[in-house]
Parts: sequence; structure tokens; C-alpha cells
Amino acid sequence: MKLPLRVLFAAALCVVCAAPSQAQSWMEPYNRLLGKYVTSGGVKYAAWKSNAADMQALQTVVDGIAKESISGLDKRQQLAFYCNAYNAWILHEALGKYPTASVKDTLYTFFTSKRITVAGQKTSFKALEDNVIRKLGEPRIHFALNCASRSCPPLNREAFSGPKLEEQFEKMAKGYVNSDRGVRYSAESKTAQLSKIFDWYKDDFGGAGGALAFINKRRSTPIPADAKISYQEYDWGLNEVK
Repeated sequence: MKLPLRVLFAAALCVVCAAPSQAQSWMEPYNRLLGKYVTSGGVKYAAWKSNAADMQALQTVVDGIAKESISGLDKRQQLAFYCNAYNAWILHEALGKYPTASVKDTLYTFFTSKRITVAGQKTSFKALEDNVIRKLGEPRIHFALNCASRSCPPLNREAFSGPKLEEQFEKMAKGYVNSDRGVRYSAESKTAQLSKIFDWYKDDFGGAGGALAFINKRRSTPIPADAKISYQEYDWGLNEVK
């Protein structure tokens, strides 16, 4: 049966409009959980773990991430999705270990074992970061990803989204390089202690000198070019707040 053109158009429009809401159905509960349990100082793990409904809600979030399709997503949308996936699964796995002093074990298996599923792929946190997220060529992801540890950049209290990603990434990067966790600078001794992130991932910031340029573009007090640079010891303690 030949349908009128306007009927076909209306049907197609309904499909287009419905697809994003179906694909992103986990975003609403994820945003609610972030707003409820994440603070600038850390995560309220004890309160979250004691709330069975919210533990199940987080399970629903990671189940949705596991089944998500990235087909048709542009670069910004992919970055937003993968950063959300990393952080949501980190929360899920950290809560699974809680109570714990740190998610890191001696051999770093928390990060290297294939314990998570993202868009149909069984993977590890390390593989997701190194082989997928970093390959997208955006150094600010290092301030968007949180590894459930005190020296990590704080979790954003809102899920990342394509339309807001530039603003969100820049806010996270500026906040980190203007905090002691990111940069400790002494004008008196002309020394700067940077987060180990800038050492581990220096190639992502353009190699030698690139990290300093990245930092000074965003710091309220730039670091002089002749400052002595060293790196802080990384604190792997759980990023918990009571």
C-alpha cells in the first residue's frame, strides 16, 4: 500500500526523535546519582552503598552503557559517552569494593583486568582510556576521568554531553590546574610541583614543554618558564567524603 508522503515523513520524524531518548535512557538516573552523591571533595560512598535503590539505579546505568551503540556519534558525542562510561563504571566497581582504603591493588588489576563492558565490548579501564579515549586526541580528558583516588581530578557532578562538552572540559581543566592537587607553585623558591598526570601523559600535552603551556593558558598565576618542575606523589587513597 502506498502511503501519503506526509505520513511517511511524520513516521520518520518520530523515529529520529525517539532514538536519542531510548539510547540515552541511562543519562537521567546517572545525573541524579551524581548530583546526590558527588561533591567537590569526593564521593559519599557510605551513604550510596547503604541505599539499595540507588545501588540498583547505578547498575541500570552501567547496563545501559554496556548495551549502548556508538554508531553515528560524532567525535564530541563519543568523547562524552566514553568519559561517562569510564566514570560510571569506576563508581560501580569502587562501590563493589567498598569499604576499602583504595581501589588500587599491588598489581593494578583493578584497572587492567577486563571487568567492564562498554558499547558491547568487554574491556578494562586502562584499555578504555589508552586505546579508545586518548585516541580521540583531546588532552582535557585527563581532567574529566576520575579513578576513585584522592589525587585524581574531582568527578563532575553532571554527566558529560556533546553540546556542553567544550564548556565542561574547560571548566574541569581550569579547576584542576588552579588547585593544589594539580599544581603547587612557590614564587619564593620558583618551584612548581605538578600532578603526575602531566608526567604520565606528557605526550598528550605535546611532549617537552607542552604541559607548561597547557597549564599557563588556564592558570590565574602562570608558572615562569625558568621555574624548577617536579611531580607530586600520587595519592591513591579512596576519594571518599563522609
